[in-house]
Amino acid sequence: MLFLAAALPILFWNGGPDSATALREAGIERVAVPAGQATGWGTGVSVEAFDPAKAVKLATPSVEYRANEATASRSPWLDANGWTLLRRPSARYYYDVPGPAAALAAAEAFSYGANAMVRTDGAGLKPFAAMLRFLRSIETLELSPVADIGFVDDGGDVAGEVLNLMLRNNLLVSIVPKPDPRLKLNVRLGSREFPMEDAQDPGGMAHTVRARLTDEKRSLRIYGTQVVLARVLRGSGRMRILLLNYDGARRAVDGLRVRVPGSFPNHRAAAAGSSSVQLLDYVTEGGATEFTVVDLSK
Repeated sequence: MLFLAAALPILFWNGGPDSATALREAGIERVAVPAGQATGWGTGVSVEAFDPAKAVKLATPSVEYRANEATASRSPWLDANGWTLLRRPSARYYYDVPGPAAALAAAEAFSYGANAMVRTDGAGLKPFAAMLRFLRSIETLELSPVADIGFVDDGGDVAGEVLNLMLRNNLLVSIVPKPDPRLKLNVRLGSREFPMEDAQDPGGMAHTVRARLTDEKRSLRIYGTQVVLARVLRGSGRMRILLLNYDGARRAVDGLRVRVPGSFPNHRAAAAGSSSVQLLDYVTEGGATEFTVVDLSK
């Protein structure tokens, strides 16, 4: 599947035609509105009718630290929608996200090439518009998602949570109808290697999958954070790494280290909300490329 980098999320807007000037000033060129409000907009803003009830509702992307809970793990809990977007790539999606998190929702949808509408409030309009401007600036390339693991998905809740935990551990997964010999590892829950009873602990199963794959065979390794999720795309000798900081509204991630196999001596970096991005200690040796990202705030 080619990644459609031009698939930008769309603002779902309850305002009428009299709000067109404010939208244009914010940098919004396209909106989806309830069916009864789709006429009379004039020029300058492209409008389409949309019924949120006919779309798949997504959670607000965020991080919960749960500091008041006595749990075995102190790892933050990420509310991320990658597993849903991966399961149903052709579906239409709907976010209802207040405030600055609207920008993260837009970036998440973009990273999966999803057909998504994002509803937000007044506090989220400018961050959403700023993210759209940044996403429009990214060069459109014909790239395919990189996957190390083929996941035979039975569509059930247990499989969904295992898929979610694999993605949250930055394992690169593709959903396949049957084991794909071209991939480094295939996972079918209920098999001898991955018993269904073990899958009742999705986090434990995700760690089992990672151990079976081995870190040495991973096409992406990230060090220094538990709140950044990545997508890796490749084609025609080029690689694109999309990094999403799910805690970006509260704090930046500083000193994030990334390692990918292959030699990529030429590089270019960009980040939302920043005119320049520094990649420090950029090295290509030993058959791999490594670099450190300074101040990832989005």
